[in-house]
Amino acid sequence: MRIITGIYKGRHFDIPRSFKARPTTDFAKENIFNVLAGYIDFEGINALDLFSGTGSISLELVSRGCEHVVSVEMDRDHHRFICDCIKKLTPNTPQPSPHILPLRGDVFRYIKSCKQQFDFIFADPPYALKELPTIPGLIFERGMLKEGGILVFEHGKENDFSNDPRFVEHRTYGSVNFSIFRN
Repeated sequence: MRIITGIYKGRHFDIPRSFKARPTTDFAKENIFNVLAGYIDFEGINALDLFSGTGSISLELVSRGCEHVVSVEMDRDHHRFICDCIKKLTPNTPQPSPHILPLRGDVFRYIKSCKQQFDFIFADPPYALKELPTIPGLIFERGMLKEGGILVFEHGKENDFSNDPRFVEHRTYGSVNFSIFRN
Protein backbone atom coordinates (compact mmCIF):
# COMPACT_ATOMS: atom_id res chain seq x y z
CA MET A 1 0.00 0.00 0.00
CA ARG A 2 1.37 3.41 -0.91
CA ILE A 3 0.36 7.03 -0.61
CA ILE A 4 -0.11 8.38 -4.13
CA THR A 5 0.49 12.12 -3.69
CA GLY A 6 0.67 14.99 -1.25
CA ILE A 7 2.99 15.61 1.68
CA TYR A 8 3.49 11.88 2.33
CA LYS A 9 3.77 10.92 -1.37
CA GLY A 10 5.55 7.64 -1.96
CA ARG A 11 5.31 6.33 1.61
CA HIS A 12 4.79 2.56 1.64
CA PHE A 13 3.14 0.42 4.28
CA ASP A 14 3.27 -3.37 4.23
CA ILE A 15 -0.11 -4.92 4.88
CA PRO A 16 0.06 -8.11 6.95
CA ARG A 17 -0.87 -11.21 4.96
CA SER A 18 -3.32 -12.20 7.71
CA PHE A 19 -5.61 -9.25 6.91
CA LYS A 20 -9.14 -10.04 5.78
CA ALA A 21 -9.56 -6.57 4.25
CA ARG A 22 -9.66 -6.08 0.51
CA PRO A 23 -7.77 -2.80 0.16
CA THR A 24 -8.59 -0.47 -2.71
CA THR A 25 -5.84 -1.12 -5.23
CA ASP A 26 -3.28 1.63 -5.81
CA PHE A 27 -4.38 1.71 -9.47
CA ALA A 28 -8.06 2.24 -8.58
CA LYS A 29 -7.20 4.71 -5.80
CA GLU A 30 -4.99 6.82 -8.06
CA ASN A 31 -7.63 6.90 -10.81
CA ILE A 32 -10.58 7.77 -8.57
CA PHE A 33 -8.58 10.56 -6.93
CA ASN A 34 -7.74 11.91 -10.41
CA VAL A 35 -11.49 12.01 -11.15
CA LEU A 36 -12.23 13.61 -7.79
CA ALA A 37 -9.84 16.47 -8.56
CA GLY A 38 -12.61 17.79 -10.80
CA TYR A 39 -15.14 17.70 -7.97
CA ILE A 40 -13.40 18.72 -4.78
CA ASP A 41 -10.29 20.37 -3.36
CA PHE A 42 -9.10 18.29 -0.42
CA GLU A 43 -7.07 21.10 1.15
CA GLY A 44 -8.55 22.02 4.54
CA ILE A 45 -11.72 19.93 4.38
CA ASN A 46 -13.27 17.46 6.84
CA ALA A 47 -13.52 13.89 5.59
CA LEU A 48 -14.91 10.55 6.75
CA ASP A 49 -13.57 7.14 5.77
CA LEU A 50 -16.09 4.37 6.52
CA PHE A 51 -15.02 0.71 6.57
CA SER A 52 -11.40 1.97 6.61
CA GLY A 53 -9.80 -1.47 6.32
CA THR A 54 -6.08 -0.75 5.94
CA GLY A 55 -6.48 3.01 6.29
CA SER A 56 -5.19 3.59 2.77
CA ILE A 57 -7.87 6.17 1.92
CA SER A 58 -7.56 7.97 5.27
CA LEU A 59 -3.80 8.29 4.87
CA GLU A 60 -4.22 9.51 1.29
CA LEU A 61 -6.72 12.14 2.44
CA VAL A 62 -4.37 13.45 5.14
CA SER A 63 -1.49 13.52 2.66
CA ARG A 64 -3.64 15.57 0.27
CA GLY A 65 -4.27 18.24 2.90
CA CYS A 66 -7.52 17.33 4.64
CA GLU A 67 -7.79 19.25 7.87
CA HIS A 68 -9.49 16.40 9.70
CA VAL A 69 -10.24 12.78 8.76
CA VAL A 70 -12.35 10.39 10.83
CA SER A 71 -11.47 6.78 10.04
CA VAL A 72 -14.00 4.15 11.19
CA GLU A 73 -12.98 0.47 11.25
CA MET A 74 -14.48 -2.33 13.32
CA ASP A 75 -11.76 -4.98 13.09
CA ARG A 76 -9.31 -4.72 16.01
CA ASP A 77 -6.22 -5.70 14.02
CA HIS A 78 -7.05 -3.39 11.14
CA HIS A 79 -7.67 -0.52 13.54
CA ARG A 80 -4.32 -1.16 15.22
CA PHE A 81 -2.61 -1.21 11.81
CA ILE A 82 -4.17 2.18 10.94
CA CYS A 83 -2.95 3.61 14.26
CA ASP A 84 0.55 2.24 13.61
CA CYS A 85 0.62 3.79 10.13
CA ILE A 86 -0.39 7.16 11.56
CA LYS A 87 2.44 6.95 14.10
CA LYS A 88 4.90 6.16 11.30
CA LEU A 89 3.85 9.33 9.47
CA THR A 90 4.73 11.49 12.47
CA PRO A 91 7.47 9.52 14.25
CA ASN A 92 9.07 12.44 16.11
CA THR A 93 5.91 13.68 17.81
CA PRO A 94 4.53 12.38 21.10
CA GLN A 95 0.95 12.44 19.80
CA PRO A 96 -0.41 10.90 16.61
CA SER A 97 -1.36 13.24 13.77
CA PRO A 98 -4.01 15.75 14.85
CA HIS A 99 -5.47 15.47 11.35
CA ILE A 100 -6.74 11.90 11.63
CA LEU A 101 -8.95 10.25 14.23
CA PRO A 102 -9.00 6.46 13.96
CA LEU A 103 -12.15 5.05 15.60
CA ARG A 104 -12.74 1.39 16.27
CA GLY A 105 -16.40 0.60 15.97
CA ASP A 106 -19.38 -0.50 13.94
CA VAL A 107 -20.01 1.78 10.95
CA PHE A 108 -23.81 1.49 11.24
CA ARG A 109 -23.73 2.55 14.89
CA TYR A 110 -21.41 5.40 13.94
CA ILE A 111 -23.79 6.56 11.20
CA LYS A 112 -26.75 6.34 13.58
CA SER A 113 -25.07 8.48 16.26
CA CYS A 114 -23.04 10.87 14.07
CA LYS A 115 -23.85 14.55 14.59
CA GLN A 116 -21.03 15.86 12.39
CA GLN A 117 -21.19 16.85 8.73
CA PHE A 118 -18.38 16.19 6.28
CA ASP A 119 -17.23 17.72 3.00
CA PHE A 120 -16.17 14.32 1.70
CA ILE A 121 -17.14 10.76 2.62
CA PHE A 122 -15.54 7.59 1.28
CA ALA A 123 -17.22 4.26 2.03
CA ASP A 124 -15.75 0.89 1.09
CA PRO A 125 -17.89 -1.83 2.72
CA PRO A 126 -17.28 -5.53 2.18
CA TYR A 127 -18.91 -6.33 -1.16
CA ALA A 128 -20.83 -9.26 0.37
CA LEU A 129 -22.38 -7.09 3.12
CA LYS A 130 -26.15 -7.54 2.83
CA GLU A 131 -26.79 -3.93 3.96
CA LEU A 132 -24.43 -2.54 1.30
CA PRO A 133 -27.18 -1.08 -0.95
CA THR A 134 -28.65 0.89 1.97
CA ILE A 135 -25.47 2.75 2.96
CA PRO A 136 -25.65 5.79 0.63
CA GLY A 137 -29.28 6.36 1.66
CA LEU A 138 -28.40 6.13 5.35
CA ILE A 139 -25.63 8.71 4.93
CA PHE A 140 -28.00 11.15 3.21
CA GLU A 141 -30.87 10.50 5.65
CA ARG A 142 -28.60 11.32 8.59
CA GLY A 143 -27.45 14.55 6.91
CA MET A 144 -23.78 13.56 7.23
CA LEU A 145 -22.69 15.22 4.00
CA LYS A 146 -22.50 19.01 3.77
CA GLU A 147 -24.30 20.76 0.94
CA GLY A 148 -22.17 20.35 -2.16
CA GLY A 149 -20.24 17.54 -0.45
CA ILE A 150 -19.08 14.40 -2.26
CA LEU A 151 -19.69 10.75 -1.36
CA VAL A 152 -17.60 8.07 -3.05
CA PHE A 153 -19.04 4.61 -2.59
CA GLU A 154 -16.98 1.56 -3.55
CA HIS A 155 -19.00 -1.54 -4.43
CA GLY A 156 -19.21 -4.64 -6.56
CA LYS A 157 -20.36 -4.73 -10.18
CA GLU A 158 -23.83 -6.02 -9.30
CA ASN A 159 -24.82 -2.74 -7.59
CA ASP A 160 -26.35 0.15 -9.52
CA PHE A 161 -27.03 3.49 -7.84
CA SER A 162 -27.75 5.50 -10.99
CA ASN A 163 -31.40 6.07 -10.04
CA ASP A 164 -30.48 7.94 -6.86
CA PRO A 165 -31.17 11.67 -7.38
CA ARG A 166 -27.75 12.56 -5.90
CA PHE A 167 -25.86 10.13 -8.17
CA VAL A 168 -23.30 11.91 -10.37
CA GLU A 169 -21.28 9.20 -12.10
CA HIS A 170 -19.96 5.65 -12.01
CA ARG A 171 -16.35 4.62 -12.59
CA THR A 172 -14.90 1.13 -12.98
CA TYR A 173 -11.23 0.18 -12.62
CA GLY A 174 -10.76 -3.54 -13.07
CA SER A 175 -13.10 -5.22 -10.58
CA VAL A 176 -13.46 -2.03 -8.51
CA ASN A 177 -16.60 0.07 -8.96
CA PHE A 178 -17.12 3.56 -7.60
CA SER A 179 -20.37 5.49 -7.52
CA ILE A 180 -20.00 9.21 -6.91
CA PHE A 181 -22.76 11.24 -5.29
CA ARG A 182 -23.09 14.98 -4.61
CA ASN A 183 -25.34 16.40 -1.91
